[in-house]
Amino acid sequence: METSSPGDAERGGSERAGVALFVDGPNVLREEFDVDLDDVREAAAAEGRLVTTRLYLDEHATPGLIQAAEARGFEVVVTSGDVDVKLAVDAARFAAEERMATLAIASRDTDFKPVLETANGYGIRTLAIAPGEFGRSDALRNAASDSVTLDGDLSETVERADGSNGSDEEGGREGNGNGGAGGGE
Repeated sequence: METSSPGDAERGGSERAGVALFVDGPNVLREEFDVDLDDVREAAAAEGRLVTTRLYLDEHATPGLIQAAEARGFEVVVTSGDVDVKLAVDAARFAAEERMATLAIASRDTDFKPVLETANGYGIRTLAIAPGEFGRSDALRNAASDSVTLDGDLSETVERADGSNGSDEEGGREGNGNGGAGGGE
């Protein structure tokens, strides 16, 4: 017999919905990529209603960056340790607690591949958002159900899980063909 507690809805329970966006600030917000946080948010929002939007930064983040991110609706997580570890632990916890239907990670860091694979294992769709063509990780793209590559002029290249490349006013999507299976070991 299953019972529920008031916290079940907060954790997602069996009614997972929406998109949780986790942004690896040090790897995405680099001068050479010219990425706007609004573009990252839009790429994730194209997958569904955003249930959380977190930007992870290290202790060297400027107050102006933190303030700008908060003004755009991001929850800013500043860590004195490794940003990758905090982001990975939080994203894996969200997946385990089924707090979203889609996990979106904006990064170029292959350290997040196991997180995408874990989420896929829970049946959660995954989206890898790359900060630009030269910031794209093939490992992340292949582990995710879908991937988006942002370019500097507000258009996107997107890959769908069925392998089709769609193109519309906002760009096209690219898929890895694994349907969220995450590519086995």
